[in-house]
Amino acid sequence: MKKSFTDILYWFVLIVMLAYFSYQKGWILTNFPSINAQEAYVLLESDDNVTLLDVRTPKEFKEDGYIQSAKLIPLGVLAQNIEMINKSKKILIYCRSGNRSLSASRMLEKSGFEVINLSGGMVEWKKSGFSVQKN
Repeated sequence: MKKSFTDILYWFVLIVMLAYFSYQKGWILTNFPSINAQEAYVLLESDDNVTLLDVRTPKEFKEDGYIQSAKLIPLGVLAQNIEMINKSKKILIYCRSGNRSLSASRMLEKSGFEVINLSGGMVEWKKSGFSVQKN
């Protein structure tokens, strides 16, 4: 059976799209762990050597609340403010749903930080019943 160029192109594009989707979800090519809200809660309660980093917008931080002791550095300005983060601590990163925190985790990991991504972000944190702070 002879494959046509269109068939080969179809499968190639499908594989590339699947790989891109997997990369965006953090399923492949990550050198850091992603943990759920329960694991993040335990980590924050048991380890004093963790900085909690929120990479959402200031509006989200104010309106939707934040996890206690979180430091806000929005993803859009993270690269310019990387010196504000203590490199000697583990960095637990979260956003609203886990996508921006994956990007931030990749960026900080490449800069030599020990990062942990909160999978599902604030959505998962709230769904798990953990408290949030509001100003």
